[in-house]
Amino acid sequence: MTIRHTRRVFLSAATVMAAALAATACGSPQDTASGGGDAAPVKVGLVYSQSGPLASYGKQYIEGFKAGLDYATKGTGKVGDRKIELTEVDDAGDPAKAVSAAKDLIGKGAKIIAGSTSSGVALQVAPIAAQNKVLFISGPAATDAVTGANKYTFRSGRQSYQDVVTAKSFIGDAKGKKVVVFAQEGAFGDANEAAVKNVIGGAGATVSSVRAPASATEFTPFASQIKNAKPDLLFVAWAGTTAPAMWQTLDQQGVLASTTVVTGLDIRASWPTFGAAGSKISFLSHYFDGASDTDAAKAAKAKIPGGTLDLFHPDGFAAAQMVVRAAQEGGDDVDKMIKALEGWQFDSIKGQMTIRAEDHALLQPMYQAKLSGSGTAYTATAEKTLTGDETAPPVAQMKG
Repeated sequence: MTIRHTRRVFLSAATVMAAALAATACGSPQDTASGGGDAAPVKVGLVYSQSGPLASYGKQYIEGFKAGLDYATKGTGKVGDRKIELTEVDDAGDPAKAVSAAKDLIGKGAKIIAGSTSSGVALQVAPIAAQNKVLFISGPAATDAVTGANKYTFRSGRQSYQDVVTAKSFIGDAKGKKVVVFAQEGAFGDANEAAVKNVIGGAGATVSSVRAPASATEFTPFASQIKNAKPDLLFVAWAGTTAPAMWQTLDQQGVLASTTVVTGLDIRASWPTFGAAGSKISFLSHYFDGASDTDAAKAAKAKIPGGTLDLFHPDGFAAAQMVVRAAQEGGDDVDKMIKALEGWQFDSIKGQMTIRAEDHALLQPMYQAKLSGSGTAYTATAEKTLTGDETAPPVAQMKG
């Protein structure tokens, strides 16, 4: 491939300046002026988590992006005669670092910024894109607020609403049903409870919650509360090292056998945390290896290290397809890039994707999944695929 590719971590301004001078010194004046003798390159900044708590998500994103770029450019790494020049920056999940990096990249001529593993990062970078009139394609960040943030902001992954609608699909018509949200105290639990109340409660279900302190290690009292509530659906939103003990307790106390229990299927590395409970849980899924058998999925598997797709490979892959589309149709004119993406339908790893013109939501398939296996060897299978229309969020009002 002919991609010009720079990888770096976020450094101080002085260090970045020194590195930039060194890089300039290594190339000929002609290279610097003309992008290696060809037409000027398409400069794309990728700001994502190479380190920090979401580094595993970021790794999948960048692997997917490179596979997607190869696929979308048919292995050339070019749009027409212009090279796609990538500059990767580690934001470590820190919004301040991401904003600084985005500004730096924009100052160096990038018309397209992509990445944002973290929702907090995406919400800070989106206004920077609008202020500087550059294209921003958010990545795995799931917050609904990215949709409709501004006309310059798009997303290459799913959003929280699509997760919760997929959870709702396990009980069909929600009218008159009882739903309990089991989550930890704190912002993560608050967001999940609010989403379930909005989506499933809004469809006619009665939604209540059982909340546990983040420090809790004994879960029997909470299991008893859940059983006593006799829900038709238990939605579990849990993060952290106490997950194995929590799932074991719910299983031992008969909760998993008494109702439909739904939670999100995270990356493959997390699957063993469900233990024996894994086969008794209904999973909503953004993606897992084998969920689709598209041409794009086959192409991605051939390029991804190890040949196994995971949760956020599709987000990177779709982002690269969007970058290529924007550059092909828009050149360096960002308004033309936006028009080229709005309403665009394309086939990606998950299947048909549609960028909704009104608010830039990315309509896409979602999955009901089951786990089987034990120990560290688990297999996920798709029980049902929901279409992009079935999981479409309400149209958001586009902000400034």
